[in-house]
Amino acid sequence: QLQLVESGGGLVQPGGSLRLSCAASGFSLDFYAIGWFRQAPGKKREGVSCIMWKDGSTYYTDSVKGRFTISRDNAKNAVNLEMHSLKPEDTAVYYCAADPTFLYPCLTLTSRDSFGSLGQGTQVTVSS
Repeated sequence: QLQLVESGGGLVQPGGSLRLSCAASGFSLDFYAIGWFRQAPGKKREGVSCIMWKDGSTYYTDSVKGRFTISRDNAKNAVNLEMHSLKPEDTAVYYCAADPTFLYPCLTLTSRDSFGSLGQGTQVTVSS
């Protein structure tokens, strides 16, 4: 059974960094893309970043380009999201989700609010 578990959230000051992790169990990520989504209070959930596991191609929404980096952790069957230069507007619950690669889900990242079933999410709060 496909299961994704997010971790790594927390409270950080503006300009700080955090690393989120999305660990997959019950399936191999070889034929999937993993997307990170976030939902701030009172706002719609939005796509943040995506990685195609097989070839490593990455995608980002404009507001995080140059600050966030998504990567694979083959040994842990997980996807990490490194977040730097964090801003208060990055405050949100962050979720990861998987979609089969053949659907090219990363190409529609910014027009979707999920790839399907989401994990429980991890809270990121950027505040002084």
